[in-house]
Amino acid sequence: MRRISRTLITAALVTAVIGGTAGWASGDSQEAVTGAPVGTAEWRAAGLPDPERMDPAGVARFFAGLSPVRQRELARTHPTVVGNLDGAPLELRYEANARTTRGAFGGARVLAHDTRGRGQVALVYGDLARAGHIAVIVPGSDIDADHMRPLTDMAASLRQAAGGDTAVVAWAGYTTPVGVGLDAATGRLAEAGADRLTRFTDGLAAVGAPEPSLFCHSYGSVVCGLAAHALKAKDLVVFGSPGMRAGNVNELGTSARVWAAKDPTDWIDRIPNVEVGDLGHGADPADPAFGARRIAADDAAGHGGYFAPGTSSLRTFAAIADGSVRTAADAPTTEGSVRTAAADARATADIRTAADARTEGDVR
Repeated sequence: MRRISRTLITAALVTAVIGGTAGWASGDSQEAVTGAPVGTAEWRAAGLPDPERMDPAGVARFFAGLSPVRQRELARTHPTVVGNLDGAPLELRYEANARTTRGAFGGARVLAHDTRGRGQVALVYGDLARAGHIAVIVPGSDIDADHMRPLTDMAASLRQAAGGDTAVVAWAGYTTPVGVGLDAATGRLAEAGADRLTRFTDGLAAVGAPEPSLFCHSYGSVVCGLAAHALKAKDLVVFGSPGMRAGNVNELGTSARVWAAKDPTDWIDRIPNVEVGDLGHGADPADPAFGARRIAADDAAGHGGYFAPGTSSLRTFAAIADGSVRTAADAPTTEGSVRTAAADARATADIRTAADARTEGDVR
């Protein structure tokens, strides 16, 4: 009876916080967009292989067996399919999506554009095909095809700080919660997003791109946490996170390095890190006991200030993205152990040194 009472009290607390915490707003329930892209019926009717039966590696093999002329013909006649097929040639996807978006997203190249629901899109900053390093930013609530500005600002800031050898993808490739109501407090949308994110990273691998560093903001860190065990990624960087649906780094089941940042003014810190059934997202990744490599963010401001120019968090993000983090900061913790304060301070100092070592002339 006592255990049931504690569970009910915890659930009530989470619900109350969701409804009443400053900075949080109730949102409408969203239907996750899943399945094959728009236009798949016509694609199948033309005798082409079913996109739902091909993984990204299979997609890559299919296009490799076509002549360049045939590839471009498919991009012209089936742009909504080709433009959203993870594993298809990058330039072909850009060409297909240019036909459907008609410059709607400014100077960025459009790697994916799904018009269903509130719209999903993936925008590329830099040369993804030739980049030595790739960063993918996974956003939280309220981001969709018509509301990309917070995400594109993050991407542009990271691209500027990391330099010319790093391409950045603003990946709004899943149905995000609207506001921060029950959708944001449960894992339903994140589970659908995790499947799409996994397929996206599989698609990068299928075209020979380097393993990306994923930067996961707010509810996006729930998506990354659920996908972690299957993601082809070298880093998972979470910031402003309500939890990753894991008790610690080991429970994520990933070989990627896991990093966490949370600034002292972020309102997410007032959200209880609990998990009752599907309500709440569990342990705080920025807590030393979680086992993530901690990133200093004392000079960031609020829930969305981690990419602000001049902040230590942005400098560290750039150092992770471009691979210049020093090895001393990469030393893994022992399974089940908690990094000591002295070791964590040394690691943070090494990260800051690597990030601060870049000069203005290094940014291209």
